[in-house]
Parts: sequence; structure tokens; C-alpha cells
Amino acid sequence: MSVDVEAIKQGHRAMWTAGDYPTIAKRIESVAGVLVERVGATGGVDLLDVATGTGNVAMLAAGAGASVTGLDLTPALLEVARRRAAEAGAQIELIEGDAEQLPFPDGSFDRVTSCFGVMFAPRQEVAARELVRVARPGARIAVAAWTPEGFVGRSFRVSAGHLPPPPPELKPPVLWGQEDHVRALFANSGGEVTCERRTVRFEGASIAAWLDEDEKLLGPAVMAKAALEPQGLYEPLREDMVSLYEEVNEADDGGFRTEAEYLLTLVQLPA
Repeated sequence: MSVDVEAIKQGHRAMWTAGDYPTIAKRIESVAGVLVERVGATGGVDLLDVATGTGNVAMLAAGAGASVTGLDLTPALLEVARRRAAEAGAQIELIEGDAEQLPFPDGSFDRVTSCFGVMFAPRQEVAARELVRVARPGARIAVAAWTPEGFVGRSFRVSAGHLPPPPPELKPPVLWGQEDHVRALFANSGGEVTCERRTVRFEGASIAAWLDEDEKLLGPAVMAKAALEPQGLYEPLREDMVSLYEEVNEADDGGFRTEAEYLLTLVQLPA
């Protein structure tokens, strides 16, 4: 890849530090529960959560009895995860690190998870190989990623239409939510790959209130507004977002309710 991968990762650190991601992460806690249940995070299991963020998966897995390591690229999010673990009395090892270069020997974990995290790694094939590399024979890997067709994937596409295009070598993160693509990513693992489309429910007081919250709390939205508003280019993006939200809104009482689709990929490695 000819692009500056390290510059992209620095940008990711800044993006997920902007706003208030710990609050945003509460929207997807139920998905973390699905991953923990599906991989079987129980006592005696060593589990690695990649791009752990504020520790949604890590906390639930530790509560289920697993021995948990959480890794993330962003120090500020790890500090929140550490506070959460300390307040809960959970024993979780939290490490700053890169999903494309996991700092663990081959075959270190019985379970490897990532909940809307590894999908943002710039080199998707590299990241997928790393998930497999650190997994032991017989291990299970679980990845949740937004689908291109779902609400979040479509909102990414709307934003992208108003921002400078990324380098063509970079594949869209939502490809992790496309079954054929994710099967290809794990094709050399030797494992059995199963994919399931699921949804998580989003609810807000109104479309305007949800967008206002995103502009203050959601890193990508915060940075998009900061980049476009000084040029007088933000309102067209906001208008396109309102149109999308109106299309997917299921509420008829002035509120905002929708189901955001994601792909749950499970890889069972051979023993």
C-alpha cells in the first residue's frame, strides 16, 4: 500500500478521541453481549478483544469468567476502559496496540473478538491474518461490522459524499459487513466461517436531537462538521443526513427509532 498507513492511524486516534465516544459506545453494548455469548467466553478461556474501545466486550467477557486482554490504538479510550474495570473490580489486561501488528505470540488466545473495531484497520487482509495468527488451534473468532446496506453503512456513505475522497487503495470499512468479502478475508484460516445479519436498535427523542448528539459526541461527525462548517459546506451534509434518517425512521410520534444492521462473522478454527 502506497498510502501513509501510520498517518491514517494517527487520524483514527484523533477521530475516536474527538467528541465523547464512551457515551456513543453505550449504543452498542447489546452487540458486545452477542459476541461474548457466541464465542463462549467462560471460565478457563483466554480472550482477546481487538479495538476494545471503552471495553464493552472486555467487561462482559470478564464478568462471564474469561481471562481477558483488551487492545486498542487510542490511549484515551483505554483509560476509560481501565476506570470501568476498576470500578467493577474486573481483572482485565488493557494494552495500547495495533490491530495490524498484535503484540502477542502465535496461538495466544482461545477466543478473539472485535466489535465494530477491526473494521477500521486500513489494511484489512493484514488485520484478518493477525486475528487468526494469535488464535490457538480450535479457537473461535467473532467480528461485528456494520453492513454497507444498513443505516450506519448508509450514513457513512452520505458523509463520504461531502468529504475529500480517501486514497483509492483504502477499502471501505463496511466491506467487513459484506459476507463474500469477509469470507475471503478468512479463506486461508482453514476455519469454518459463518455469517449472520443482525440489528441493534437505536432510539432518540427526535431526528434533530439524534443528529445534534452525534455532532457533539460521535468522533467522525464531530470532525466532519469541524472540517466543513468553516467553508459553509456543512448544512448540505446535515440536510442529506436528515433525508436518510427520515427514510429509515420507524417512529410515528416525532421520535427517532431504527434498526441498524450489522454482520456477525464467526470463525471456528480447526483443532
